[in-house]
Order: sequence, then structure tokens, then C-alpha cells
Amino acid sequence: MSNRRFHPEQPASFEFDAENLAWAKATIAKYPSGRQASAVIPLLWRAHEQCGGWLPEPACRLVARMLGMAEIRVYEVATFYTMFQLSPVGSKAHVQVCGTTPCMLRGAEAIREVCERRIHPEPHHLSADGAFSWEEVECLGSCANAPMVQIWKDTYEDLTPDLMERVLDGFAKGQPPKPGSQTGRTASAPAGGTTSLKEPALYDGSVVGGWRARFDERIVKAAETAAAAASEKK
Repeated sequence: MSNRRFHPEQPASFEFDAENLAWAKATIAKYPSGRQASAVIPLLWRAHEQCGGWLPEPACRLVARMLGMAEIRVYEVATFYTMFQLSPVGSKAHVQVCGTTPCMLRGAEAIREVCERRIHPEPHHLSADGAFSWEEVECLGSCANAPMVQIWKDTYEDLTPDLMERVLDGFAKGQPPKPGSQTGRTASAPAGGTTSLKEPALYDGSVVGGWRARFDERIVKAAETAAAAASEKK
């Protein structure tokens, strides 16, 4: 993992807006006295969202003051967790390209090349129009649908270079594609369609109805047997 440092160009100051300040105070109040530092990640994330998807250094200093923490402690949190972007990100999309082994084996390098050509040759830089940025990250958890990327909170899976182009085109137009598989398969179902459990009876209720009928029949027989046994004892 590369060194994580705050962007060299920083705003002069940072303050929560009224809504986020009220939320921050309410969040801090949830923790026992002396444990306010436990709210550091929620407050940093709210600042991250207010700034459009990145975390400026003055926001860390504000959070440190609000929580009574040494600034270096807040910096440690911000620079450790890769969920916090330390540089400005694209206004329309920040693309996280999974570079872990399953995705690499399935063509992640070609997906990265699309980002290098369409956005910027280097990660953590804005595109010429400021609309896009990208980075390579470790496993995003959709290995069965590799290669894949995450944009904001959604994942786009089963990608090819052409499909990645379409994803970026959608965000550029303000019409992001539907998250998930970009080839239309359901979740992690076989890429060529189902190969087992294909009988219609499994899905039209008839199999379940048969199971239920046999179960009910056994219940009735068990009750009759118990009643007969009880009658004999009398």
C-alpha cells in the first residue's frame, strides 16, 4: 500500500454545516464520559461526505478539538483507513479498481488501463474536467464476479474494457448504470446460465406442495398412533 498523505492544497479552514454539527454533537453524546474519542470515525466520515467525498486536513483538526483528542491521533485514523480519501475526488465518480488476485486473473489490468486513459495516467488525480478520479484498491468482496470496481457505495461487476467504458459514459451523462453484474447475470450465478436445479416444479410450488402434503400426512398418522396407544392403556 502506498504512503497516504494529505493533499498539498488544503482549504484554510473547515466547519460542519448546521445539520451536520447537530448530528455530530448528538453522536458524541452517545458515548460515556471520557470515551468521546470513540466517535472519531463517524465524525470523520461525516466531514468526508460534507466535502464531497474527501477529507481535508482542517476537518481532522476540527474533529480533534470536538473530541478532545491530540491532532496526531486523528491523523493516524484518517491515514490508516483507506475509506477516507485524502485528495479531492471526481465530482461525478471516484472509481476504485480492485487489484487483488481474482480480479487480476480475470482482466483487472485492462480495466485499470481504461481508467488511466479516460481519467488520468496516475491514481488520485482528477480528470481534466474534474469529474472523475480513480485508484487501485485491495479486495472489494465480489471475487466471483471479477473483475469489478466500486464507485461511491455501489459495485459494478463482470466487467470488460467495453463495459467499463459504458459505466464511465453513464456517470458522465449523469445516468449511472444499474449496480451489480454488467452482463445481466444474477448475483454469482453461473455466467452461462444455470446448470442444475432447472426443473420448473422446483419453482412453481408443486414440489413444496408435495412436501407439505407428505408432512401433514405423517402428522395425522402420528396423532392417530398416539391416540390408539392411549386408548389401549385405558
